[in-house]
Amino acid sequence: MARKNLVPQKEAGKALAETQEPTHPFTVLRREMDKLMDDFFGGFDFRPFSTRPDAFLPQIDVVDTDKEIKVSVELPGMDDKDIEVSLTGETLTIKGEKREESEKKGKDYYRSERSYGSFTRTIPLPVEIDTEKVEAIFKKGVLAVNLPKTKQALGEAKRIAVKGE
Repeated sequence: MARKNLVPQKEAGKALAETQEPTHPFTVLRREMDKLMDDFFGGFDFRPFSTRPDAFLPQIDVVDTDKEIKVSVELPGMDDKDIEVSLTGETLTIKGEKREESEKKGKDYYRSERSYGSFTRTIPLPVEIDTEKVEAIFKKGVLAVNLPKTKQALGEAKRIAVKGE
């Protein structure tokens, strides 16, 4: 059986030329600079450079157990008086403002630093919550909110048997 080249010769040469790396010095320099910038800035979170200078977003963990929903919020450097927790319908809202000021004087220097940041986090809740038993505890920079489910929400889940054939 005779072999037949499926790629015409003109096309084969063109395809080879397209896959070769460009050798123009400015093209190579640009590619290297792009790679350098990607490598350098790849691990940074650009959130501090947002359009809102007072942006502060604390980390939140939400755990849905059989009897309740547990929300944990990391708020280092804050006091309980700076935090507001509210429950409206099927939404939990956590607001706060972080203020930090430091002043240091030395023989040849004076340093004063201030930083401020406010946040609002809204968490949709998948079930009805017993609002009378909600509990919020702030301890060692961590806010823990326990949201017990209502008896109706607990009764809604129905286990369905799976039958094999």
